[in-house]
Amino acid sequence: MGRKDSVWSLGEGQAPDELEKPVDNPPLSTLLIESPQSGTVTVGGDITFVAKVEAKDLLRKPTVKWFKGKWMDLASKTGKHLQLKETFDRVTKVHTFEMHIIKAKDNYAGNYRCEVNYKDKFDSCSFDLEVKGFSEGQEDAGELDFSGLLKHREHKQQDDTPEVDVWEILKNARPDQYEKIAFMYGITDLRGLLKRLKKMPKEEKKLEAFAKKLEPAYQVDKGGKIRLVVDLADPTVELKWYKNGQEIRPSPKYIFEHKGTQRIMVINNCSANDDAAYSVVAGDEKCSTELFVKELPVKIVKGLEPVKTTVNERIELECEVSEEGAQVKWLKNGVEVPTGVRSRYRVKCEGTKHFLVIDDASRDDTGTYSIMASGGTSEAHIQVDLKPLKVYQDLQDMTVLLGQPIKLHCEIYPGNVPGRWYRNGQLIQPSDRINIIHRNKVHRLEIAASSLHDAGDYTFVPEGYSQSLSAKIHIIDPPRVHLDSLNFPDNTVTVVAGNKLRLEIPISGEPAPRVVWMKGERVRPFDSVLTPLPTQKTTVILESGHRIHAETYSDHTSLTIEVTEREDTGNYKIVLQNEAGEATASVKIKVVDIPDPPEAPLVPEVGGDWCSMTWEPPKYDGGSPILGYYVERKKKQSSRWMRLNFDLIKETTFEPKKMIEGVPYEVRIFAVNAIGVSKPSEPSKAFTPLAVTSEPTMLVVDDVTDTTVTVKWRPPETIGAAGLDGYLVEYCVEGTNDWVISNKELTEKTRYTITGLSPGCKILVRVKAVNAAGASAPRTLQHAILVKEVVEPPKIRVPRHLKQTYIRKVGETVNLVVPFMGKPRPKVTWLKDGIPIEPSQVSIRNTDCDSIIFIRKAERSHSGKYDMTVQVENHVDTAILDIQIVDLPGPPQCVNIEDVWGGNVALVWTPPKDNGNAPITGYTIQKADKKTMEWFTCIEHYHRNCITITELVVGNEYFFRIFSENMCGLSETATQTKKSALIVKEGTMKTQEYNDHDFKEAPKFTQPLINTFAVAGYNTTLNCSVRANPRPKVIWMKNKITIIDDPRYRMFSSQGVCTLEIRKPSPYDGGMYTCKAINELGEAQVDCKLEVKGQCGP
Repeated sequence: MGRKDSVWSLGEGQAPDELEKPVDNPPLSTLLIESPQSGTVTVGGDITFVAKVEAKDLLRKPTVKWFKGKWMDLASKTGKHLQLKETFDRVTKVHTFEMHIIKAKDNYAGNYRCEVNYKDKFDSCSFDLEVKGFSEGQEDAGELDFSGLLKHREHKQQDDTPEVDVWEILKNARPDQYEKIAFMYGITDLRGLLKRLKKMPKEEKKLEAFAKKLEPAYQVDKGGKIRLVVDLADPTVELKWYKNGQEIRPSPKYIFEHKGTQRIMVINNCSANDDAAYSVVAGDEKCSTELFVKELPVKIVKGLEPVKTTVNERIELECEVSEEGAQVKWLKNGVEVPTGVRSRYRVKCEGTKHFLVIDDASRDDTGTYSIMASGGTSEAHIQVDLKPLKVYQDLQDMTVLLGQPIKLHCEIYPGNVPGRWYRNGQLIQPSDRINIIHRNKVHRLEIAASSLHDAGDYTFVPEGYSQSLSAKIHIIDPPRVHLDSLNFPDNTVTVVAGNKLRLEIPISGEPAPRVVWMKGERVRPFDSVLTPLPTQKTTVILESGHRIHAETYSDHTSLTIEVTEREDTGNYKIVLQNEAGEATASVKIKVVDIPDPPEAPLVPEVGGDWCSMTWEPPKYDGGSPILGYYVERKKKQSSRWMRLNFDLIKETTFEPKKMIEGVPYEVRIFAVNAIGVSKPSEPSKAFTPLAVTSEPTMLVVDDVTDTTVTVKWRPPETIGAAGLDGYLVEYCVEGTNDWVISNKELTEKTRYTITGLSPGCKILVRVKAVNAAGASAPRTLQHAILVKEVVEPPKIRVPRHLKQTYIRKVGETVNLVVPFMGKPRPKVTWLKDGIPIEPSQVSIRNTDCDSIIFIRKAERSHSGKYDMTVQVENHVDTAILDIQIVDLPGPPQCVNIEDVWGGNVALVWTPPKDNGNAPITGYTIQKADKKTMEWFTCIEHYHRNCITITELVVGNEYFFRIFSENMCGLSETATQTKKSALIVKEGTMKTQEYNDHDFKEAPKFTQPLINTFAVAGYNTTLNCSVRANPRPKVIWMKNKITIIDDPRYRMFSSQGVCTLEIRKPSPYDGGMYTCKAINELGEAQVDCKLEVKGQCGP
C-alpha cells in the first residue's frame, strides 16, 4: 500500500572518523519538550542543565538518566560537585529534570547525554560542556583533586617512570573505550586528540567476530518488514539467529541474506508476536537487540453500499478494511447491533472483508447501518418494502391416520404466480407418490399413502413474494416398546456402583408417545393419572439433583443414572401413551458396589519402632464377600500415605515395623471385595513409637547430714525421641529389699536430697530416668551410705576483684558477694574497722554458701576495712575487704599572683583541704578579662602547684581561678585570685638571642600498609601512620590512579594516622593501593595489596 517501514535504533559509539559527521538518526519520540543545551563555565563556577517532559499522556513518571560520554552513568557520582533534581508542576503537568554541576573542574568538560524512557517510548539528547580558565599553576580545585600537584611532580619523576604511548593505545582500542582511556591517563582534550588521530594513517587490524553489531533496539509498524544487519570480521564464522532464546529457522516469515561480510535477517509481515528480544551468535560472541512492533490504525478500504429489498429477503452488507483480523463495530441508527446467539443479525469475517447478514428481512430492518474501525467509518441505508398478495383460500391443518391419503389445497390471487411446496423447510419434488397441481388460482398437493415422514409443517410460497401459506399435517400411530432387541437376560441390567448407566429402550409411535418411568408402583415425578402430553422431547427427573433423568426421542427412550448408587436397585416400569393408544414394559436394574470403609483401627500397643493394630470388618460388604485388607500409614505432619502390604491380609490384625522413634504416625485400613477397594477408614488416633532411656550415669553422694542424704548424677547417655520427663529417686535400708520412693513427683534436676532419715542407719540409693515410654533401668550406689553428718572446716573464697581496694563513687550501689565453704552451716560475722556493722547503714545477708554485703546508696562514711569471719565449731577463717567511696574534691585553698612581667603572670596555690577521698590528679586553670569576666581555660590536667600564664594581652587586667580534679572529676567550685594582674607595656630590653630548633622533617611512614584480604559486601579499612613537619598532604591511589570524589571511599587523617575506608567492596575493588604523603621537604609512599573474596554463605 505504499507504506514505509519505520525503524529506529541506538548506536553504541562512533569511530574517530565519524566524529565530525552529523548523525542522521530518525526522531525517537517527542517525550522531551525542552532539551538540555550546551554550555560554558569557568573553573570553580556552577552551571545547570534542564530537561522537561510533558506528562499529559503519561500514566506515571518517566525514567531519566544522565550520562557523560557513552558509558558513565552520573547517578552514582552525585555528591558535593554534582546534584540531580526532579520537580513536577501540577498545573502545566510538566516534569522538570535538572543536573547541577557545582565548582566545576577542568576534567568535567566533555560530551553529556540525557536519556528519557517511558514504557516503549524513548528519547535522548546530547550536549557539550566547556570548562575555561584552567592553568598549570592553578590551586587545588577540591578536597580530593590532586591532579595539579601530580602534574607538577611528573617532571621530577619523568626519568623513573616508563613512558606510555597513548597514541598506540587509542589506535588499538574500540571507540566506546576512548573516554575511559582518557580518564585513566589524565587526557582532558579528548576531542582534539581524536581529530589528530583521525589524520594519522590507519593500520588495518584484525577485528573480532563482529565488525558491526546489532543496534540496541528497532521499531517497525505492524504488517511491515524489518532488516536486522550485522557485519562479520570473518565471513567463514558460523552464524545463528535467536528469538527469545529459541533458534530461528529460514521460512517465508524469516529470510536470511548474505551480502559480502554482511549477514541480514528479514522479518516479513511483522505482527505482535514478533515483538521480542533477538540475538545473533557468531562463534563465541553474541550480540542482542529488541524489536518493537507498532500497531497501525485500521482504515476502511471499501465502504458499505445502500440496499433496497422486500420482506423475507436476505440482506448482506459488505465492507473491506486495511488489515486482517481487525476489530470493527456494527451500528444501526447510531446504536450497536446485537450479535448474540439469539440475535437475527449475523456477523462474519473473511480476511479483510467484514459482513453483516440479515437472513429474513423485515420492515423493522429499514435504517442507516454503519461500520466503525479504529481508522474510519462507513455507512449505508437499507430499505425493505412489502408486496401485495391476496389469499382466497388458505391451507388447512389435517390429522391423518398412518397409510391414508393427504390432500392440501389453497387459492391465491394473482393466479398466474407459480409457487413451491415445503415440508419442514425442505422443498418437495413431484414423484410417483407425490403429485403437485397448479390450475389458475388453485394450487394442490396430493400424497397417495401417508407415512410417518409425511408429518410436519407444510408451506406454500408464491414465487417472488415474501408471504407464504402454511398448514400442519399430523400423522398418528399407536405406541410400542421393543425390548427384544436389547438381549438382556430376564430383562435385568447389572451395573457397578459409581459408574454411569445409560439404558436406551427402542420405541415407536406417532405422535411421539409420552414416556413415564416408574420404580416399583410410584410414578416419578408424575401423578398416577396419565394425561395427553405434547408431541415433543420430554425429560423427566426421577429424583432431585438431576442425578437420574429420562430422555425421550422419536425412536427410543433412555434412562440415565449419572452416578449409580446401591439404592438404585429395583424394577423400573416404562409407560408409553399417545393419541393412538398406550404400551408398557418392565426392566430390572441391579447395582453392585465396593464395601464400606472399616471403622478407624485401634493401636493398643506401641514399641520403639513398631506397633500392633486391630480393626473390625466393614458393616456392608457391597454384595460381595470381603477378600482381604490393605494397610497404610503416614507421618502425622505429612499428607503422603504409604502402603504396608501388597498381598491382602486375611485377618483383622497387623503389626507395622520399621518406624522412626519419636515421630507421630497414623494408620488406616482399606477393605477389598470382587468389585474393588473400599474408601479408606478414618485414621487411627496418632501414636508415637517411643523407647525408654538408658540408666542415669555417675551417681555419687554429694552431702550427708544426720537426717538427710544428698546425691547427684548425670543424665543418661541415650535419651531417645521421647525425651526425658524427670528422675525418680528410691532408697532402702541396708539388708532389706523394700525400696521407698523419696520424691512423689518427678524431679528435673540431677541433684536431690533425701530427707526424714534416721541418724546412724545405712541406706542404699538408686535413680531411674522416666519419660513417656516409662522408667529406665535403675542406677544404684555400689556401697551403703551411713547417715551421719561430716564436719568440713570453713574456707572463704574471696573473688579476685575484691582482693584489692574496691572503689565506688558517692551515690552508687555496692553489692558484694563473698562465697565460702564449710559444714555444717557456718556462722558468719562482719566488722568494720573492728566495730560491728550497723544494720541501718549496711545490709548483710548470709546463706549456706555465701554472704552478701549491700549498700543501696554509698556515702564516704562507708569507706573502710570490712572484716569477715566464718566459723564452724572450733574452725575459723577470716578475710578483709577494703572499700573506698570517693567524691568530687574541694577547690584549692589559696591562689596567689606571685609575679607579673611582660605578658606573663606567675601563679601559686595550695592543694585543696578535701581531696574527695581520692588522690588529686590535676588542676584546671582559667583566666578572665576584668572588663567582660568571661572565663577561658588556659590549661587542663596540670599536676604542679605553680604555673606561668603567657601570651596575655598588654593593657588588659586579668583574674584567675583554679579547679582541682580527681578520679571523679573537677571540683564543683573554683578558687579565684583576690587581686587582678594588669599587663603593662614595658621598655625594650635586649635579650639574649637563641636559635630555635628546626622541627621540620620530610614525610616518613612509621607504620606501613599491610596486605589485606577482604570479604565482598563488608566494609574494610587500610591504615598507616606518617610523621612530617609541616603537616603533609595525603593522597590515596588505586593502581597508581588517584582516588578523587568517589563515594565508595572515605579518607581520614588524625594525629598522623591515615585511614582509607572502602565501603562494601567487590572483587573489582581489589588491586594495589598506595598512600603518598607530600610536604615542602619531600614525599614518601607505602603500598599494599588488597584481595576481595566472594562473600560466603547463601
